[in-house]
This record gives sequence, structure tokens and C-alpha cells, in this order.
Amino acid sequence: MAEVKIGVIGGSGLYEMEGLTDIESVEINTPFGNPSDEYVLGTLDGIRIAFLPRHGRGHRILPSELNFRANIYGFKKLGVEWLLSASAVGSMREDIKPLDIVIPDQFFDRTKSRISTFFGEGFVAHIAFADPVCPVLSKILYEAGVEAGATVHQGGTYLCIEGPQFSTRAESRIYRQWGVDVIGMTNIPEAKLAREAEICYATMALVTDYDCWHEAEEDVTAEAIIANLLKNVGTAKKIIRGAIAKIPKERTCPCATALKDALITSPKLAPSQTLMNLELLIGKYINK
Repeated sequence: MAEVKIGVIGGSGLYEMEGLTDIESVEINTPFGNPSDEYVLGTLDGIRIAFLPRHGRGHRILPSELNFRANIYGFKKLGVEWLLSASAVGSMREDIKPLDIVIPDQFFDRTKSRISTFFGEGFVAHIAFADPVCPVLSKILYEAGVEAGATVHQGGTYLCIEGPQFSTRAESRIYRQWGVDVIGMTNIPEAKLAREAEICYATMALVTDYDCWHEAEEDVTAEAIIANLLKNVGTAKKIIRGAIAKIPKERTCPCATALKDALITSPKLAPSQTLMNLELLIGKYINK
């Protein structure tokens, strides 16, 4: 099986990509358990990509139940270097309206019970995460959004909550005071793990509602979110298609070497099983 350098992970409402040819479904085994579903490999406008529905086909997996490590490891095993993410979010700002699209450049982690690293169990690493999205891929997504005719906001902070419940009104008002721009449940630890796997990562946040802070709007419901997602999903797919065509063949961003100065533990001191589990990620640094 040939390596695939571009991956797409679809969130709520984005369960498949039309236009793919030469399709094959691939089941990936990982040291960290099972990914959300089989990866769909296909050719889009002459470019080979790998697609994964984040919540599984039929939307069967809660945000808190997602095996983020397995999902990202699976993309890495396929050879993916660029990962485009799509996810549903609520807006925390009046000027970011439902059906708008935000390309966040920052994350604020409010999750409580998720495994957010590949490391541990005898091997320590600390990646730099000040700038959590790939600047190259983020710019490409924004440009593709503008070309698709969408109302796109470049930059902003994505607040990730645990869920699956939506925020209380008190929480929503406090989050607004913090200055965040959108709120969702899935991009953390996905972005952290992509960086640890040295995969370029950027997300397209599809705005579905105003959360529950907005007094003039109805409180957020799953029904309303899905309705707006379905309105936006065609635009989202158009943006992804346009972005894929713009991705360069070679990487010059820091994402590609994120682990270079991050590995702390001497391989001589690490358990053999841990080293086996991490071989795909750290092999190029410890096998010199």
C-alpha cells in the first residue's frame, strides 16, 4: 500500500467525501487500541488522501470516548504528513455568526478525562505547543475558504470542553469573559497528538450556534446544530477539496521536527514495550 501524505478527519455531519476514486477501506491496528473506524483511502483530483470519520460511521462515539491516540497514530502509520480537521463549534462572539467558518490558531483545554499524549510508561517527551496549529496549513484552509465563497474568520481561540453536555449559561458567560472565540468538544487532544506525531494540523471550525450566552437566540440543541451543519457541509467539502490542491509537496514548517528536541528519556532506560509502541514516532531520533 502506497503512503498517503494528506489526511482528512471529519466531524459531526461530515462522514464521507464525495468525488473519491480508487477507493479502498483500510483497518489499522495500533498499540493504543482501535481508531474510530476504517480509514477510507481514495484519489481526489489526482491526489491520494486518507479520510476518517471522527465519530465513526453513523456517529456512534461520544467526544469523551474518542480514541484520539489511535486515530492520529493510524494516520501516521499511513504516512500522513498533513491533517485537515473539520468540527462543529458554537460561537462566543456576536460577529461570528452561525454558518460562518473559523480557522482557529489557538486552543484552550477544558477537558477533564482524556489521554493527551503518546508518551509516559517510562519515556518522557515535552513538545513545544505555543503555536498549536500548522501556520502553512492554516493559511491554506483560510484561502480555500475565501475562494469557496464562505464567510471565513482567520485566527481565534477554540475552547475545548469535555461534553457531551453543552455548557451551562454560567459557564458560557464566563468563557466569553475569557475572550475565546468558539467552543467545541473534539479538537483537544487531537491537535496535541498530531504535533507529537509530527503531523501538520489545522482545523476548520463550522459555526452552528451561539452557545447559550446569546439572549436573543434559542438555547443550543443537537437538532439545531445538525440542521446548520447540513447547510454548511457542502461548503466544508468544497473548502477541503480546494485546500488539498494547495498543499505543497515538501514541508518547511516546524511541525515536521516537533520531537527533535523534545525527547527527554534515554532509550537505554526506557521499557522495551514502550519503545516498541513509540517506534513509529521516535525511531528516526533514537535509532541513529
